[in-house]
Amino acid sequence: MNLDLRQYSVRTDLAVESKELAETIHGGPVSGVDEEVTEQDGIKITRLDVNNEQAARQLGRLKGHYVTLEVPGLRSHDSELQERVSAAFSKEFDHFLQKIGIPANATILIVGLGNWNVTPDALGPLVVENAIVTRHYFELTPDQVAPGYREVSAIAPGVLGITGIESSEIVQGIVDRTKPDVIVAIDALASRSLERINTTIQIADIGIHPGSGIGNKRKGLTKEIMGIPCIAIGVPTVCYASTIVNNVFDMMISHFNGEGSVGEGTTKRIMGLLTDLNEGERLGLVREVLEPLGHDLIVTPKEIDEFIEDIANVIASGLNISLHQAVDKDNVAAHTH
Repeated sequence: MNLDLRQYSVRTDLAVESKELAETIHGGPVSGVDEEVTEQDGIKITRLDVNNEQAARQLGRLKGHYVTLEVPGLRSHDSELQERVSAAFSKEFDHFLQKIGIPANATILIVGLGNWNVTPDALGPLVVENAIVTRHYFELTPDQVAPGYREVSAIAPGVLGITGIESSEIVQGIVDRTKPDVIVAIDALASRSLERINTTIQIADIGIHPGSGIGNKRKGLTKEIMGIPCIAIGVPTVCYASTIVNNVFDMMISHFNGEGSVGEGTTKRIMGLLTDLNEGERLGLVREVLEPLGHDLIVTPKEIDEFIEDIANVIASGLNISLHQAVDKDNVAAHTH
């Protein structure tokens, strides 16, 4: 049975979560999806290739390549771990560029999407603030640019509510004038797992749609629209309240079934009909309860200020190492603080 999971995309922007959900519904692996998982020193890396349109429909993701770094330890604000994650991210980003055929001398436009006035949405602007930009040197004093640097420009275009202009229209104008070879867009995402909030980085070659994490469907940054490759880097910073409640249901059922004195029958008496409902039905029930509010609630951790600074520095450091061979990965922190 081929199920279309695009209805779930509003609740998660992560390919690994879409794959987990599809496998739960199908009861096994999804055909047309290649997966490679490695784990070392607290950093789990999942490389997913969605190879055909049938697999894309089943996952509710676009056909393409996805790399996900999961690092639960980032919650501890461990600076040594952050440096290791930056190095791992840089290595994966290098491989990703090679895989999709981006040459080492390609000029890059970094686009930091999001609202710098709203902390969970400020990831993109913070990465732009810490990125090493060099295009002006190549334009004004090309003979003085040291070897090992490539041409990089960056823009944080703001959001429609502040500028009155779609981010994609601003970026399109910049692309038309400055002619970069590649766009690297950074944005905040939504997750269906609390554990992945602020601890997960996704790289994808499918482009990005501003506001997709909170259900906005607007013109995005894609190769079809911009005319050049668009690489998306995202971090989940928010989770839907309905998703959290649904996770609580799962945890309670799992807890009661795991208790020695509580069997499946007792669990059903405690949880009632909820044990027989699938995830989609439970989410529908929760949303029905939230309907009087007029919308679902979007939740982010109270420590979001520290988290967003940390993860933005990790991504900016990794990009600086990857894009500029001259950057010393051991001293990259000096460039991003």
